[in-house]
Amino acid sequence: MFAIDRLILLAAILILFGILSSKLSARLGLPVLVLFLLTGMLAGESGIGGIAFDSPQAAHALGTLALAMILFDGGLQTPVSSIKMVWRPASLLATLGVLVTALVTGVAAAYILDLPLLEGLLLGAIVGSTDAAAVFSLLRNAGIHINKRLKSTLEIESASNDPMAIFLTVGLLEVLVNDMPFGLGLLQLFVMQMGLGAVVGLLVGWVSVRVINRIQLVASGLYPVMVASCGLLAFGIAANLGGSGFLAVFLAGVVLGNSRFVFQRGTFLFHDGLAWLSQITMFVVLGLLVYPESLLEVWWQGLLIAAVLILVARPLAVVPMLRLFRFSRNEIALVSWVGLRGSVPIILAIFPLMFGLPNADLIFNVVFFVVLISATLQGSTLPLVARRLGLTEPPPAAPAATLEITAVGDIDADIVEYTLGEHPRAAGRLLSQMALPDDTVVAMITRGTTVIPPRGSTRLQQGDHLFVVLKPETRPFVDCVFAQVAEAPRLDLPDTELRLKGSTRVEDLRHSYGIDLAVEPQLTLDQLLRRDLAEDLKDSGGLVLDNVCLQVRGMIGNRVTTVGLRALPQAEDAPL
Repeated sequence: MFAIDRLILLAAILILFGILSSKLSARLGLPVLVLFLLTGMLAGESGIGGIAFDSPQAAHALGTLALAMILFDGGLQTPVSSIKMVWRPASLLATLGVLVTALVTGVAAAYILDLPLLEGLLLGAIVGSTDAAAVFSLLRNAGIHINKRLKSTLEIESASNDPMAIFLTVGLLEVLVNDMPFGLGLLQLFVMQMGLGAVVGLLVGWVSVRVINRIQLVASGLYPVMVASCGLLAFGIAANLGGSGFLAVFLAGVVLGNSRFVFQRGTFLFHDGLAWLSQITMFVVLGLLVYPESLLEVWWQGLLIAAVLILVARPLAVVPMLRLFRFSRNEIALVSWVGLRGSVPIILAIFPLMFGLPNADLIFNVVFFVVLISATLQGSTLPLVARRLGLTEPPPAAPAATLEITAVGDIDADIVEYTLGEHPRAAGRLLSQMALPDDTVVAMITRGTTVIPPRGSTRLQQGDHLFVVLKPETRPFVDCVFAQVAEAPRLDLPDTELRLKGSTRVEDLRHSYGIDLAVEPQLTLDQLLRRDLAEDLKDSGGLVLDNVCLQVRGMIGNRVTTVGLRALPQAEDAPL
């Protein structure tokens, strides 16, 4: 048997064990990263697996590749609307917040570990970034939902603060090892890293979208691979030019994820699986690298540093910044608590080992211990803290199951299968009562082995499969119509106009979107507008009822065929 044969078998066993251990995450209340790290530690030389692994260089190379793919997937799943909503507080937390955290933790670490100040600051920089991916994975598993602004702040901060922590770590190592000037040298390195990383990421993302949409590949399975290659290209170009490859790969993902390209849905699923594989592999390998007994030698120092990080440094970095943006006291408290450390600190802790720093082993062991404490303590208590602070919300409307059949190449449309679950709100209602967007078409309905032609008189039943042709921008509305909730949530999309047929009834609008216009339920939107606007149908600014603006968007003769509906912000009392 060749050595590679044993290696493949060993890798498969460790990955499968890591995947199966993730099933325990919700039951034990622990983030999956902790379980993956423990899997690696158990498989290591001091554990039951007895695997000898002592190569910081290999761990760094594998960790860098894995982290690049994780950040790329994070960029693909980050909507521009979220960035626009919270870019100011999130960017402050991702830069100045990391700096404050590193300074406070670093000074404390220098005192607790009796290290030179610069080495203490190096440790602080290493643990400066957060890992919200693990936090929201835990929240989803526990069924916790928080408001969009708070969720977006945490996600954008965590996705964008890694480059700052990496810059501080590399900069301090250059000062310690290569005697780089502390002031001007660090400033030049910062501008180089962030500037080049941002420019390369945006440029590669923009070019990639156009290339992917123009090229005709022989196999559809090559498109996800091509997208992954574009992400790695952004990382490689930026890193080789002296910029931040991690910032570049994230921004390239954002550009690609917010653009339309061929086989987009399948590409997203591919990268989601690739990101999970990267996380499992990275954490298991990092777990193999550590000796559990070495953690026991620094347990009390690690506890003190973790306490300073969680209870002092993180709140000092968060509170004054979020007060500027009028976050509530409870929201600030939750963000302060969501300082969950993850993969980046452990990978950065390998850097001192590679640079041959005298106290590298001590720094690595303390960082590993701090990550374990942070992930275990903060991760396991986060759902409880969110509930106690009163920040949980009802789950958003979502269908029981959806499946994208295809993303049509140059046509701005998707074909999506919706499955009505056990207790769908749409069951028992006629298809004509679904208040679907005007340009949405139900192409086919299957019930068991029977194909049912979709007609307005078709009555939907539990377990039906509906094949719907829709435009991407109307997807949230269609998801809401076929949601698996007892009552429709109130429409909360002030920046998006919903266009409905004029024949849509007021009752259908309430049932599908939770909008109660407080008028006769059997009235159609056509009848309502013609009654209340009379001769001003085309020239009026619209009809405002229940903080919703209805506007005429299409007419045939005197009949209103298309109505535009937009939810107004709560403070407004006039049409948009």
